[in-house]
Amino acid sequence: MSKFIFVTGGVLSSVGKGILTASIGKMLQVRGYSVSVVKIDPYVNVDAGTMNPYIHGEVFVTEDGGETDLDLGHYERFLDINLSKLNNITTGQIYATVIEKERRGEYLGSCVQIIPHITDEIKRRLREVANKSNIDVLLVEIGGTVGDIESLPFFEAVRQMRLEEGYYNTLFVHIALVPILDVTHEQKSKPFQHSIQELRRIGIQPDILVARCRTQLDKEVKRKISLFGNVTPDAVFTSYDVDNIYALPIELDKQGMGDYIVKRLMLNNTMPNWSEWKSIVESFRDTKDKVKIAMCGKYTKLIDSYMSIVEALKHAGAKLKVSPEFGWIETTELEEDPLSISKLSDYHGIIVLPGFGVRGSEGKIMAIKYARENKIPFFGICFGFQLAVVEFMRNVVGYKEAHTTEINPDTKYPVIDLLPEQKNVMKLGGTMRLGSYKIIIKEGTLAHSIYGCNEVFERHRHRYGVNPEYIPILEENGLIISGISYDEKNVEFIEIKNHPFFFASQAHPEFKSRPGRPSPPFLGFIKSCIERKKAIQR
Repeated sequence: MSKFIFVTGGVLSSVGKGILTASIGKMLQVRGYSVSVVKIDPYVNVDAGTMNPYIHGEVFVTEDGGETDLDLGHYERFLDINLSKLNNITTGQIYATVIEKERRGEYLGSCVQIIPHITDEIKRRLREVANKSNIDVLLVEIGGTVGDIESLPFFEAVRQMRLEEGYYNTLFVHIALVPILDVTHEQKSKPFQHSIQELRRIGIQPDILVARCRTQLDKEVKRKISLFGNVTPDAVFTSYDVDNIYALPIELDKQGMGDYIVKRLMLNNTMPNWSEWKSIVESFRDTKDKVKIAMCGKYTKLIDSYMSIVEALKHAGAKLKVSPEFGWIETTELEEDPLSISKLSDYHGIIVLPGFGVRGSEGKIMAIKYARENKIPFFGICFGFQLAVVEFMRNVVGYKEAHTTEINPDTKYPVIDLLPEQKNVMKLGGTMRLGSYKIIIKEGTLAHSIYGCNEVFERHRHRYGVNPEYIPILEENGLIISGISYDEKNVEFIEIKNHPFFFASQAHPEFKSRPGRPSPPFLGFIKSCIERKKAIQR
């Protein structure tokens, strides 16, 4: 029977629940226990797929095509497991299921209510993940902040699970901010205390308290949190600033958190084996140089919009003993000031990032053209791939009016067009080409040298693709189609000759990158950036 750990947060959102949850999972993994993780998002959307990245950050895509919260990316990277769409539960999913059951007559005679019908559906889904995963411990992160009205049914459901599963099979971990005042440099515990009170008001007494603070808690502050939180001091821990996020589980374990969790859940406390993970963490610290990467996109004011890409670049950098230094280029600003494109010459590599819609698209095309003509290593991802084809069609083939029908439905040369299976799709949510698909790689290409194999699986999230009518003229003019879908319907990778590194992918290889095992295209891109830097220095 699986045990359950519930992670809640207080004072403010983005306090670090996702990294803490992943870190707890890691502490259990290195002790030999199998884990899985569920992220609960209280919003009424069915999934994250229809939300603007500025609202919710990156949309992370699972192997089975789930469009999920970015925290699932943290879980996969820390724990090296593949999660599914079942691992992200939303208010929208729960209410849709309950309403559908009501319409089918499954509740005949009942007045359908939050308790028990909504809470029962929440509990059913959590137990379903635990049973299907066949794991020792299921971690459940409840998104948002304690006290949010939309979170209340989820808190009530997990409160009930304490009664139903038993004290030693459930554990509540609460993390909240302990700010440090700039004027007095004091660590202030009062917000944390109020957060705990709010949690207890809805019937949950936390078993472990974690203070999110820039520095380790002072003894007196720790004692105060312990007293007002109604836990012993050995159940209070600090999630303080670390030099890279992958070091956090080690630091928490040093404080005794792993041993405390295992003892509290009455698991066998085997000796943790941190050797492999410590080696990975040290690889991020053992970087001897930096490479400057231009990150060209339209959501650059919220870096979380590109979380997996940033992490994939860091993974590749750590493997090659360099640290990527990011320059965030808002492509709308390139459109407003075309002469500013010359600043891209200062970088060792250029990435054109994913994103939908017209805003910033011409700026992305400008960046692609600059990278191609100036022989700067280039990597285009998803929309960056599609616009690389548009740029080639305009400026190499010579069809200046070429475009994607996503932006200009009436373009004379629709080199990027809606996928055939998408043309009759009416609903936008969950209807893109989503999840992992097999890609066939052409031998003798850059793609083949990057991956070192003839076929690979990568995750996708798109509606548009290369129009097959234009493939012959693209290839005649030097565009290399180095990867196609297994059914030969979709172009997956493109590249060009006589360039140090010009590679674009319709898929999102960043989603499968892991610390210690970076995604091959990101590794190849960083290698090329290192070579450019060496050439500049000569």
